[in-house]
Amino acid sequence: MRSGLRALIEALLFAAPEPVPLGRLVEVCGAAEGEVRAALAALAEHLAGEEHGIELAEVAGGYRLFTKRRFAPQVEALLAEGRPRLSPAALETLAVIAYRQPVTRLEVEEVRGVQCDHIIRQLLERQLIRVVGRKEAPGRPFLYGTTPLFLEHFGLRDLSELPPPERLGGGA
Repeated sequence: MRSGLRALIEALLFAAPEPVPLGRLVEVCGAAEGEVRAALAALAEHLAGEEHGIELAEVAGGYRLFTKRRFAPQVEALLAEGRPRLSPAALETLAVIAYRQPVTRLEVEEVRGVQCDHIIRQLLERQLIRVVGRKEAPGRPFLYGTTPLFLEHFGLRDLSELPPPERLGGGA
């Protein structure tokens, strides 16, 4: 592995506002894919030590630095000001969309048993969901799906990492 490559990757990931795909790291570092993979593994191992408060994770098709889970309560307390949390209704709506996508608003409302117009608008504004098409049905309603920001927000590499619906208390 090239000298300083691990430090360069750490700096890039620290500065990046979103997960950085492996191909982009290879391109920016000017190193072979194998070298970048080795540097990522070395960085992950280095950060795994007790003396570090961050960790490397592969999420949403790329790599990102995150605060270690054990520090989550303190970090949340620090960042809580000005950052609106998702309400239980928004989380439930988001779960229905995540597990059933692509899904229409009406299909979400049938599962939840209540209207979801306002919540779907909020989730669109927060870029956790997006319109992925239109259903071939009368009125051609929008179909909704999750976004890469959704994966990033919940620390998932892809949708296969969602917990089984039965672990959520009945399924979405």
